[in-house]
Amino acid sequence: MKQLILFLLILLVDQAYSAAWAQDTRPNIIMIIADDIGYEDLGATGNTQVKSPNIDRMAKEGLMFSNFYLTTSSCSPSRCSIISGRYPHNTGAAELHTPLPESILTFPELLQEAGYFTGQSGKWHMGPAPRKGFDVIYDSGKEIGDGGEAQWVPLLQERPKDKPFFLWLASLDAHRPWGPNDFSGSHEEALVDVPLHLVNAEATRKDLAQYYDEIARFDDYIGKVEAELKMQGVLEQTVIVVLSDNGRPFPRSKTRLIDSGIKSPLIIKWPAGIHNEGKVSESLVSSIDLAPTFLDMAGVAMRDNFQGKSFLPLLQNPGLPFRKYVFAEHNWHDHEAHARMVRSRDYLYIQNNRPHHSNPGPADSNASESFSDLKAQREEGKLNPVQADVFASPRPHEELYLLRKDPGQWLNVAAVAEGELALDHLRKVLAQWAEETDDTVPQDLTGDWYDKETGKPLDIERSRGTMPGGPGALITTEKGPF
Repeated sequence: MKQLILFLLILLVDQAYSAAWAQDTRPNIIMIIADDIGYEDLGATGNTQVKSPNIDRMAKEGLMFSNFYLTTSSCSPSRCSIISGRYPHNTGAAELHTPLPESILTFPELLQEAGYFTGQSGKWHMGPAPRKGFDVIYDSGKEIGDGGEAQWVPLLQERPKDKPFFLWLASLDAHRPWGPNDFSGSHEEALVDVPLHLVNAEATRKDLAQYYDEIARFDDYIGKVEAELKMQGVLEQTVIVVLSDNGRPFPRSKTRLIDSGIKSPLIIKWPAGIHNEGKVSESLVSSIDLAPTFLDMAGVAMRDNFQGKSFLPLLQNPGLPFRKYVFAEHNWHDHEAHARMVRSRDYLYIQNNRPHHSNPGPADSNASESFSDLKAQREEGKLNPVQADVFASPRPHEELYLLRKDPGQWLNVAAVAEGELALDHLRKVLAQWAEETDDTVPQDLTGDWYDKETGKPLDIERSRGTMPGGPGALITTEKGPF
């Protein structure tokens, strides 16, 4: 009898050890994506007015990227690009409100196939096809709350506890229109520092203060997610990635291909995987690199359809060279447009294929108090050259900025001899990228749907033109100078 009991005890211990060894050690991954929060609008990135304590702390406890660029400054095309790891003109969804086609593979599908629980909560905006990559989705109005974050923690609580998980948490903050929230009034409009390209007037300061209030709410929910992870005992093995889909919803930001439109914060916290806490990586990284990196973290082989590459090595060695160039594009977002950008460490070059059109911004920005103040200043003849840029028509066909001298991209030097060699070189780089990725410039692009002066819908029959682009080359980052 004693021998039988001893045998059973040994068997139980052996099974316990076997179960422990069999436990899945792959990291959990949470991607938290903001709606319309610019790189410059967090404490961690240098804004001394915005209250973002949780994100700021994460930057000190993790790794921050100072040169992370989106492929477009437009909501749904940016999100479709991130989830597919492809440039917008290679997704079939280059224009705003265009659903991602069924044929486009997404990285959550591969994580799901590899045994991850995949969940989404908050703003969706990618069409029905990518939904198949998620086990659970919370994206309907009332259940996700005014800021889109109400189901973030409940989703964490209801996840299966025997699987690693990937969560796509998408806020509605800080998209217009502003709504009341628990942080309304937490930023005093009198103390707001108005940037050079906007008007230092009461309405603009209030507009910025309300925008900052929504950033504060976004930050607060990130803190709640962290607290829940800690309570569940999984914070150490969870990768938390914070970014935005495009620049702030103000004139000269959202829909623009300069840094104020396409540069996004990127902060990654991973206690078990990042041992260079508080470091800043200056390496150039593109949003098409997120999908390959998440797959690499999970040990999932990347398929050929992804055009980016994994930047996982940067988490251990933030100073490694990664890209020579990043690329971005501007297609229809309320107004007819076709522009392309290439950026290196020292130069930013834009080619505008619809130069006869102005680019004040999207419709919601054009209906804002900040834009009204710009129009009032224009009527008085008091705009400075940077403020006047949003009304310029025609626009330059080419723009070149010398980033070391002009980090804010205030002065276009495309016609100045100092930038001649860079201009010629970047033209060739952009042309090569366009050829390798099957980019096109259709003549019948989608036209304006909204009045640029008021942001109101035009009284027209709305129709779509030809979508730019084709299927694209595979893994362009491994070719040529990229």
